[in-house]
Amino acid sequence: MTESPHILIADDDRSIRLMLETGLSLNGFSVTSTRSGNEAAELLRHGRFDAVLSDVYMPDGGGLDLVESLLTISPQTPVILMTAQGSVEIAVEAVSRGAADFIGKPFDVATVIALLRRHIAARQEAENRTEEPPADVFSKSGLIGRSAAMIQVYKLIAQAAKSDATVLITGESGTGKELVARAVRDFSPRAKRPFLSVNCSGLTDTLLESELFGYVRGAFTGAAGDRAGLFEAAEGGTLFLDELASTSPQFQASLLRVLQSGEVRRVGATQTRRVNVRVLGASNASLRQMVQDNQFRADLYYRLSVFAVDLPPLRHRTGDVELLTRHFLQKFADPGNPPHLTLAAAKALQGYSFPGNVRELENAVRRAVALAPHGVITPDCLPAEIASLAREDAVESSPAQQDLIADRPTMEELERRYLQLVLAESGWNRRRAAAVLQLDRRTIQRLIARYKLQGIPEGDFGENGADSDAFGEETVGVL
Repeated sequence: MTESPHILIADDDRSIRLMLETGLSLNGFSVTSTRSGNEAAELLRHGRFDAVLSDVYMPDGGGLDLVESLLTISPQTPVILMTAQGSVEIAVEAVSRGAADFIGKPFDVATVIALLRRHIAARQEAENRTEEPPADVFSKSGLIGRSAAMIQVYKLIAQAAKSDATVLITGESGTGKELVARAVRDFSPRAKRPFLSVNCSGLTDTLLESELFGYVRGAFTGAAGDRAGLFEAAEGGTLFLDELASTSPQFQASLLRVLQSGEVRRVGATQTRRVNVRVLGASNASLRQMVQDNQFRADLYYRLSVFAVDLPPLRHRTGDVELLTRHFLQKFADPGNPPHLTLAAAKALQGYSFPGNVRELENAVRRAVALAPHGVITPDCLPAEIASLAREDAVESSPAQQDLIADRPTMEELERRYLQLVLAESGWNRRRAAAVLQLDRRTIQRLIARYKLQGIPEGDFGENGADSDAFGEETVGVL
């Protein structure tokens, strides 16, 4: 930096402020200090600081709360907390709230200066690099969602990608654990190196060790030659181990040795081989609970969970069903004839809990696209357990969807009602309505004018698709 690093100090102890102001100023820092947390927030809001030193306990609020407000104002500014009542609990909470570091009182100025210089250098390096990938970038890896729960997952992925530590990804089946693993690799320095994965639940101990560690000729019946395992094949890259909960204690011990030593020994061999591989593990069962139940090795669990990412189930991802549905519709449909969801089908999808998570939604949309007549997806196109949630009030709300024979209509009236029903189900899109009725669009338009029909196009999910019919196709407006 060409200018002196500017440090903001927040501490109600005047002697601490004076000591830091003097020591930092003599070592080339520019210093602003305050005894108030609220004032520190105001100062940061109206000025630029390279780092913040804050006491944990102050009259107008603790530094732990201040961390969150400061990071809201300036997310890139490192906040270092100071306290005379240091404890593991406070340190853990400080880091969890976003503090860059934690230092206990009493301390010497030299220690503080070294700490500040390290964090300021790290901030400068981060600013010179490409910014942290936004949520939409992760969609390239198949991760779709803008809910608060998924935003937190994106942040964890971005943080994990910067590290080379082992990562444990947990979550229910179908939540996308392998997609998270691939995203961690894709945004890491190992992005151009191999990514190999293995499902541990489908292999016995012998096959699993042979697959991962390799074997030498004669190690067992059928071992006609030497064969490298996935650890060696993934040299310099990433190895993803799925369904770790299904592994035996014997295999867990072998895996732990590899993670601790960085060496593998092929089955039947006497010599070990060094490997440079980052391991990402996953489980749909709670390994922490399995450790408590003595069903999984505690030492392996702690070795794997250096960095933990917990994927939320789809039922906890408010609003993401709509985004995922649109994504899968585009994925499975004919690009020239994108399908349309009726309002009833959209409500059924929104109201379903999806115990199979994203995988179940994907399969439901794939099925609906295959069954949709003329590109119109009705509840009948969805699996029975989802279709049963279609709201009857959506049917009763429109005169065109009432019982067509309840009042013995004339043929002309029957034709008018049926045309309005088809238009409503197709989102008032002339092309789709024409396909359903096997008429051309000009005929549809003449019938609309003849019967003086009017209606509001139904969007896919009632928010964004009303005027554009979800994919920008021509719709019939109010006549």
